[in-house]
Order: sequence, then structure tokens, then C-alpha cells
Amino acid sequence: MKEHLKIALWKASIQGLIVLLPIWGSFLFLTSARADFNGNLTINVAGIKDKSGKICANLFSGSQGFPSDSKKAVKSQCIKITEISQKLTFKNLKPGNYAVALIHDANEDGMMNTNSFGIPIEGFGFSNNPTILTGPPKFNQAAVFVAGSNTDIEIKLQYLFGR
Repeated sequence: MKEHLKIALWKASIQGLIVLLPIWGSFLFLTSARADFNGNLTINVAGIKDKSGKICANLFSGSQGFPSDSKKAVKSQCIKITEISQKLTFKNLKPGNYAVALIHDANEDGMMNTNSFGIPIEGFGFSNNPTILTGPPKFNQAAVFVAGSNTDIEIKLQYLFGR
């Protein structure tokens, strides 16, 4: 009787393992795949006034350097304006908070041009489209969470002097 009980318990535990192995395997695969997962941030740029120049964007992962020190940006890119609505993508980003600062570099000199009072004379924009009153936003006001295979945002350019 004891021998039959041992065999029955052994068979039940083997069957239980057979049922659980695929579940454990899936769980382990998903956890390891998730740790290495990177995604893209696609930016739809709206409100471009004309097709002159290019759109330049800087991507920051923290407040250091945001929004104007491109040397402290995680990634930067410029695209030639071909349409009044443009898209650009930052690829292979680890999940986390990022903020984007972009300019319409109409004269293609690689910088945000300002008047003698320091007020921008070219178009500019930030992720989350914060209201600009007396200066650029803080990182937290412009931060967006990037997760998943693709995160889409829209940035509407602002032109203070109607360029």
C-alpha cells in the first residue's frame, strides 16, 4: 500500500512539473526580454510656419542641461523641413522619463537665434507643450514617460515674433 502511495505521489508530482514548466519558462523569458527592452520616441512636429531651414531636437533624460545645452543631451538630431508637418524619431531608448527641446532653425546656423532682449526669434517647442511665460520650462514640466515599442507625442512650435 505504501509502495502504491509513493508511486501515485511521484506520478502526480511529475505531472504537476510538466504542467508548470511551460508557465515558468514563459515567465522567465518575459522577465529577461523585458529587462533588455528598448523603445522609440516619435515626435510629430506641428505648427511649422514655413519650409525654410530645419527642425533640430535635443533629447534629455534629466534636468542637467535641459533645455539649451545640447552637449548634455542624450541624443540630438536635425531634419530638413520638407513639409509643414514633420516627424522625427529617437530610437533604442531605455524605458524612463525624457524631455525634448526643439527649434525651427530657419537660417540653419545650428542655434536658437534671439533678439537683443534674449527672446527667441525662431520657432521653438518642448514635449508636453508647456505654457511659456517668462522662460523655458523645467525638465519635469516637459518630461514624458517612454515605455513600450513606440511612444508618440506631438510638439507644437511657438513663434513669439511671427517668423
